[in-house]
Amino acid sequence: MPACRLAAWRGGRGHIEQGLEQALRTRPVPLSTEARLRFLLAAHRYSTRKVAAVLGVAQRTVQRWVTKKPGARRPPGPLHLRAIEEAVLARWQPRIRARRRAQAEAEGFVFHTRARFGFAAAAGSSDDPRVRWITQYLPGEVARELFAARDAGAGEQQQLVILARALGHAYFRDGGRRAHGLHIAFSDLEFADFSIG
Repeated sequence: MPACRLAAWRGGRGHIEQGLEQALRTRPVPLSTEARLRFLLAAHRYSTRKVAAVLGVAQRTVQRWVTKKPGARRPPGPLHLRAIEEAVLARWQPRIRARRRAQAEAEGFVFHTRARFGFAAAAGSSDDPRVRWITQYLPGEVARELFAARDAGAGEQQQLVILARALGHAYFRDGGRRAHGLHIAFSDLEFADFSIG
């Protein structure tokens, strides 16, 4: 499978969660509300009742969102938009996502980021934290740990700890060949992209 470098999409999730989710897909998720509703309807055999049950709203509400009658259409509110987005994300390319996750857990991935990195050192030294671009291969065990943390509901900070530990070992300590005991500072994450395959 060709390498796939995908930028993290904008949304309400952290950069790491966004990057992981984007890397698991091969096609972009529909962006417009209309396209998302069409996808949900198609996934549920065009049953507004089933889509309403998934979204936790009345069937009539879904019918108002998708009607073609002029003046009868009502747009979903902000809470409903979030529910629609989450329902689509949960159902988008499930087999491909499972296959790409298994691939990352078996073979590892390349992590691309721009963040503030440094070491525990006196202020003003060359080891003082500064913004760096880093592209680094990380092994499958890191992918397994990241996915397990995500599945357990870990937040962005816990995921940063996992990545800081992995980058400290692979990038800064050269796989354990130098700088033993070096403490890595990792903060101000600007983006997190993952390449799988």
